[in-house]
Amino acid sequence: MPDKPSLNDEIRELQADADQERFASPQEARKKAMDYLARREYGQTELKKKLSGAGFTREATERAVDQLTADNLQDDHRFAESFMQSRISKGKGPLRIQLELSQRGIDSGTISTVLEMADLDWAALARQVRRKRFGPGLPTDFAEKARQIRFLQYRGFEPEQVQAAVGRDDEQ
Repeated sequence: MPDKPSLNDEIRELQADADQERFASPQEARKKAMDYLARREYGQTELKKKLSGAGFTREATERAVDQLTADNLQDDHRFAESFMQSRISKGKGPLRIQLELSQRGIDSGTISTVLEMADLDWAALARQVRRKRFGPGLPTDFAEKARQIRFLQYRGFEPEQVQAAVGRDDEQ
């Protein structure tokens, strides 16, 4: 006489089947993606990773994100602009922003366009970031100047911008 499955086993089996159907549904993936997008902008690649991490199948994820992009609810360009502004407000330079955007799956053409549209004086931002971290006085010895240069390079400023930030006052 075979063992009859317990009621708990039957319930678990039904729930597992429902979860499999839910995670294969592009409509469910779209709902979850819209929940994410309601909080902040996401790039396509980042949104697909979030949905996959939540358990959705690759096909459901692809279809949902493609449809959101077609409906203009998800836009890599809009995400890149928003991301860039948040990084500028944190004192990051163009090289760092470019690296972080590329790590989030944004194509180089979009990154270039967004950085050009920023129309920002990066050297002035580098000076401001240096002043905030090290005070108004310029470095007086080689070791301090090297320290400030490393800090600005880590923040993602280009060599010319770094030199403008740690150079003499009459260069500013």
